[in-house]
Amino acid sequence: MNIIICGTGQVGTSIAGHLAMDNDVTIIDSNAERVQKAADTFNLRGVIGVSSHPDILEQAGAKDADMIIAVTDSDEVNMVSCQVAHTIFNTPLKIARIRARSYLNPSVGELYSPDNLPIDHIISPETEVAQAVSRRLKVPGAFDVSNMGEGRVRIVGVRCDKSCPILGSPIRYLTDLFEDLTITIVAIIRGNDIIVARDGTLKMMEGDQVYFVCDETHMARAMASFGHEEPESRNVLISGGGTIGQMVVKDILNEIDNSRVTVIEYDKDQAHQAAEALTAQTTVIHGDALEPEILNEGEVNKADTYVALTNDDEVNVLSSLLARRFGATHTVSLVNMASFVPLISTLGVDSVINPPAITVSSILRHVRRGRVRDIHTIIEDRGEFMEVVALSSSPLVGRPLRSTNLPKNAAIGAIIRQDEVIAPRGDTVIEPNDHVILFAARSAISEVEKMLSVRPDFF
Repeated sequence: MNIIICGTGQVGTSIAGHLAMDNDVTIIDSNAERVQKAADTFNLRGVIGVSSHPDILEQAGAKDADMIIAVTDSDEVNMVSCQVAHTIFNTPLKIARIRARSYLNPSVGELYSPDNLPIDHIISPETEVAQAVSRRLKVPGAFDVSNMGEGRVRIVGVRCDKSCPILGSPIRYLTDLFEDLTITIVAIIRGNDIIVARDGTLKMMEGDQVYFVCDETHMARAMASFGHEEPESRNVLISGGGTIGQMVVKDILNEIDNSRVTVIEYDKDQAHQAAEALTAQTTVIHGDALEPEILNEGEVNKADTYVALTNDDEVNVLSSLLARRFGATHTVSLVNMASFVPLISTLGVDSVINPPAITVSSILRHVRRGRVRDIHTIIEDRGEFMEVVALSSSPLVGRPLRSTNLPKNAAIGAIIRQDEVIAPRGDTVIEPNDHVILFAARSAISEVEKMLSVRPDFF
């Protein structure tokens, strides 16, 4: 496929890395240095210029492009790039990242249509981030949570600390001890290595970051097996009263019973706006979350979870550490710089939300459409969870899993057959039209896609 990516920020370059292995990718940006770096890193074409300009799109090969992904820092450039690609070059698929709430208001939904602004898929990072935060609040003992299979399956990342009751136990211990527990450990991040859990004798060690897949109805038992029996976070203190903060507040009040939310906002005007926009169930404090007296005013010592959602990564991390020091049970921090993410968990922050990584997952979900129903990239972009509809032509279908040639850096986490969630075992047989939840390390993604015979159905 011929794909044009507009923008060489964190999202643009990450998407380029995912797609350049199997597609002809051209990236556009007005920053020559970043274009050259992306071209050298991923072996793709680079064009210097503004992606909304017709001549620049033509240089990028828009006449033959199957898809344009516009993820520049400007909503307007992204929208016009899609318009020009559609009107002048008849590009079949247009994806744009749009941040401004005004453009996303349901009242202007008719704006995005073939007769107006022909954007096929709109990516809203703020919406995706707010949903990710809400999932963490429902499973406070996890550092990563995602839903697949229309909510029937949970993908969970949990850290093994010294109090973990199954520390030192082989991963098959869980299924041997709890035969009716639908859970599969699929990957372990240990230091700088990622281990795909295919051998039941593999033992979990202190400091491991473990990813497992389980039936949504078994979540409480699954988390308890790792020593986490915390209920949903009902008393939440949030730093940052902007768009994301307000969306998280509304999600909490709508989805968690008997919840109580306090918001700290540094900017006085924004604090007033948040107070007016939110309900009486929410307290808004004007102040600096790095000041202990402000955290104490927000009763941080009573908070089930402290959530840092300001626009400053350093403020988010430092205030999370202060909140933990002053008594918050759990902490969640929004961090945009991907290079910070591996360091932060070692400092004591329980969960990190990385907007670029979430946006990449959302874009890939639309790019790899057809038989691929959902995608979730794990921390540090080391691999992907996929929900795939199994085709009868796939070599994984119709025979026991132990006799298939699934790449060693891939593992199947669950199989959804109608209303049943099945934990895969060696004698499990995948049937046509099963929804397969699998994990593939970055190096194995292409091979896994071919095995599932999804490539012809992608586009």
